[in-house]
Parts: sequence; C-alpha cells; structure tokens
Amino acid sequence: MVAGVKKLVKDWTFEAVSLGYPGPVLHNRVVADPHNMAPGWLGFNFENAFQCPVKVVNDAAMQALGSYKGGKMLFLGLGTGLGSALIVEGIVEPMELGHLPYKKGTYEDYVGDRGLQRSGLKKWRRHVADVVSRLVAALEPDDVVIGGGNVKHLKELPAGCRAGENANAFLGGFRLWDQRARDKA
Repeated sequence: MVAGVKKLVKDWTFEAVSLGYPGPVLHNRVVADPHNMAPGWLGFNFENAFQCPVKVVNDAAMQALGSYKGGKMLFLGLGTGLGSALIVEGIVEPMELGHLPYKKGTYEDYVGDRGLQRSGLKKWRRHVADVVSRLVAALEPDDVVIGGGNVKHLKELPAGCRAGENANAFLGGFRLWDQRARDKA
C-alpha cells in the first residue's frame, strides 16, 4: 500500500499523511488487521515508511470528521462492511457497530457487500432501513450521515438521514491536523 501511494504522489510535496484505516485504531496505532483485507497492518510503522508524521484513524471516523457540522452525529458507511463513528461536540469516537449481532449474523452481514449480494437490492434496502432505525433509536443523534460506496444503491435515504460522500474523507484528513478546523467542526 505504501509503495502504491508513494508512486501516485511522487511529484507531490507534503509534510504529513492522514491515513483512514478500515479497522480499529487506538492512539494512532492499528489494533487489529482488517476483516476484509490482507494482514500485515498490525505493528506497521507508517511514519518510517512515509518519512513524515502520520495520523492513523479509522476510515469511517475520517469520513465522519469530514461530514461533521456540529452536535451529535452518527456516521454509517455502507461498503465492504459497515463502518461507523459517532461525533459528539467535536469529539470523534470510532465504533465497530457492524460487528454487533443482528438476526442470524451481524449488522455488516446484512448491510455490507455480503448482504447486498446475498439478499438482492430490494431486501438489502429494507435491512439498511431497519439497521439505521435501530442505531438511531439507541444512540439518539442529532444528525445521521450515510456514506460509503454503497449509499448510491439506496433509492431514498432513511428519514432524517443525509448522504455522505467519500470525498469528505479528504476534509476529515485535513481536519485531523488542523486544531482550528476541529474546534469549528
């Protein structure tokens, strides 16, 4: 991954890197290899590899930070799995809600790629609406953003939700380094 990124940005000048990681991160360190990708992330020294300061956060948290407008916001990322983060008054809390039990599996078994492929679009949309309503009832957010690559498959968003965009992860990456932007978020 690092070699690929370095190749893509070989003509760029940068002083720092923000990395959105698809799994749990604690204190800027990967806690476990991702469920949906190859191993080798745990214990990897990103600062050494990129030769600059690196901030590593959960990928859903990065997109959530870029989508945040204030108050208490729940971010749900529909993609390979179910990414999730909660932001309360500017404090970002990455969550692993996709791994919670649901029906005969987990939330991400029903609303991630596996669920979409297994259930078909119409049933998948019903599962998404049900999962979102359960999480909103439990967490009581002021704002709900549904992002990720599969949000485009929703004919309409669940009530009270707005669509996020993957590009918001870029803004989230910048906000990680800019204390003033985090204070305004």
